[in-house]
Amino acid sequence: MVVLPGLMLAMVLAMLDNMIVGTALPRIVGEFKDLAHFSWVVTAYVLGTTVSTPIWGKVGDLYGRKNIFLGSIVIFMIGSALCGMAGSELLGGPESGMVQLIAFRALQGLGAGGLMVNAMAIIGDLVPPRERGQYQGMMAGVMSLAMIAGPLVGGFITDHLDWRWAFYVNLPVGFAALALLAVKLKLPRHRTEHRIDWLGAALLSTGIIALVLITTWGGNEYAWGSPQILGLVGLAVVTLTLFVPVERRAAEPIMPLGLFRNRNFTLISLIGFLLGFAMFGAINFLPLFQQAVQGASATNSGLLLLPMMGAAMVVSLFVGRAITKTGKYKVYPVVGGVGMALGMWLLSLMGVATPAWQTGVFIAVLGLGMGFLMQTTMLIAQNSVEAKDLGVASSTATFFRSIGGSFGVSLFGAVFNNRLGDELTARFGPEGEKLASAGGQVTPEAMGQLPAAVRPGFLESLAVSISGVFWWAILFAVVVPLLAAFIKEIPLRGGPGESGRTGEAAEPAAPVPALD
Repeated sequence: MVVLPGLMLAMVLAMLDNMIVGTALPRIVGEFKDLAHFSWVVTAYVLGTTVSTPIWGKVGDLYGRKNIFLGSIVIFMIGSALCGMAGSELLGGPESGMVQLIAFRALQGLGAGGLMVNAMAIIGDLVPPRERGQYQGMMAGVMSLAMIAGPLVGGFITDHLDWRWAFYVNLPVGFAALALLAVKLKLPRHRTEHRIDWLGAALLSTGIIALVLITTWGGNEYAWGSPQILGLVGLAVVTLTLFVPVERRAAEPIMPLGLFRNRNFTLISLIGFLLGFAMFGAINFLPLFQQAVQGASATNSGLLLLPMMGAAMVVSLFVGRAITKTGKYKVYPVVGGVGMALGMWLLSLMGVATPAWQTGVFIAVLGLGMGFLMQTTMLIAQNSVEAKDLGVASSTATFFRSIGGSFGVSLFGAVFNNRLGDELTARFGPEGEKLASAGGQVTPEAMGQLPAAVRPGFLESLAVSISGVFWWAILFAVVVPLLAAFIKEIPLRGGPGESGRTGEAAEPAAPVPALD
């Protein structure tokens, strides 16, 4: 409890930033006049998080988590400051603003990868699994509060300040987390010989980046049969194929393949991938729908996300306490998967005539599903491995969720752009193509300035394109409860009268390090 506020502040950094930026994105796109690369602002961040997560987890296991955790906070803060400066006169003006913002978001994502995985691993170091549910439930509650506050703060900043403060606001929070953790966090030191699997990390990162570029550029920037896409396919196949034998021979593999011999760990990794794919990929488009189609201000679009975040927070706290009390967890990912799929289906029904209150009901259902899933997946992953592998297990589970988010954001971004171009062309003919690429002005003010003859058709095209994204998300969400049904319920370590896990791949429980 002494260090928990510092860990929460660090995690709030990553969660708050995502939600603030999501609300400010329509205004950013409008200033830089680049709707075609709208999704890349999110993709770059998630991609940076994805490729760095396994490295952060492994380095934390080897060298100790405290300094690694503090370092990730510093990198995140540097990335935040640079994002706020993107497109400023100091860095060359708005002409290259979107390119700069995408690059700095990738740097910010590198730091965010260390924030999420090491915070969870530190909790794993200090708290046995049976008690971990309520602590992770508390952290999930704070994360949900950040997700609630994020759109409100982002909306206020966008409406009343400059959008750049959506990034600068991270700096005081980051300094507070650094100061608290530097003084209060004391973890046991373990002297071991270290060897980082840099080759494995390079192969994995290259393969993942190639796959994300394929889903982003295929059929959009380049034809599917173009040399660029085929070259990326070849690069992904070669690097990921080489990754397997490299990991088998590595003394300290960046992602130990032996973890996947455990059925629960494999299932929960797949569930995390699908959760990230559907959730991060689709939710990214909610502020765009609310502001551009429904005409909400940035602040009001933040308020309209409250039902989702509030539902997720309440359910996360309930699930954490229930798991601590009963030691049972299998039912929660099943229920969460069903709730998430139902929420995505409801959101796919939205159109130009959908009132804001109805959208609120739909996203509340989605929030209920998220609340059952967010922390339960991490708890199951950590309970599936030995204590010495907590860091790499946490990073691997986070990695699969992040890579799902990377693919989801890039794929759904491509779906949105293609669908919008097709819809506008169908309604306006050749002029529709000009509308799709004429600057990306999708703010409420810009919508109000469209000619009266054009505005209804443009809004209808935008609504249909966004609802199409949620239709795609359903296909991935429905697989979550099907996979969760095959999870084997293994007793959580640290419960009353339990000295360790029983059942599949059981090992004696490791002693829990004390907080100095």
